Amino acid sequence: MQESQERAEYTLVARKPSFGLPTGCPICLPLFIYLKFSNFPFHLVFNNTFPDSDQIPYIESGTYVAYNDENGGVIQCLKEDGIVALDTDFSSLPEWISMKAMVSTWLADAIMYELWVGSDGTSARTIYHSGLPWLIGKALLMKQVHVVKQRLGITKENVERREAEIYKRAKIAYGALSTTIGDHTFLFERPSSLDAYSLGHVLFTLQAFSVSHFTNCLL
Repeated sequence: MQESQERAEYTLVARKPSFGLPTGCPICLPLFIYLKFSNFPFHLVFNNTFPDSDQIPYIESGTYVAYNDENGGVIQCLKEDGIVALDTDFSSLPEWISMKAMVSTWLADAIMYELWVGSDGTSARTIYHSGLPWLIGKALLMKQVHVVKQRLGITKENVERREAEIYKRAKIAYGALSTTIGDHTFLFERPSSLDAYSLGHVLFTLQAFSVSHFTNCLL
């Protein structure tokens, strides 16, 4: 089984490069970094056909496919299928678990908010809709803004309060990550999915949002 996995050629299907990053998608980038941390050989290709698909990113090899929207995401699928598992030594540590929860909720919510609601939508268009006709891109943008507002519980009445809460939590999460990593290369003894998600969020925020209210809140 292990030998056949080593011979197999795996392909990471992601959204296109943007902002000087190998993939401009905030969901694809942590997976790309995770595979690099794993020294896992893979080909990187880009899917521009379905820009709003929840299945992207995904890994494929022959008949094997691990989609982003199935079984806890691609990283979890790779772990359960015995292909790549960086978190084996950490997934039972309370500190690692709590930090992973902060990154996957508070930081993910902050990027989602800034990308679709808190900014003018320029970065979102660059990532998802730049290759589409203007009218289709506009419709997809409006649809996603509505979905994100619902997911984050944002209404006209509470938007300012929710924005402050989202930014505050993101600042707390970045502070905790900074304190933990200190002068070390990784958050714990070696890289894990927590490092991949954290680094992905930081790189995306700095490159995609540049100077914005969100980045100013984190300084």
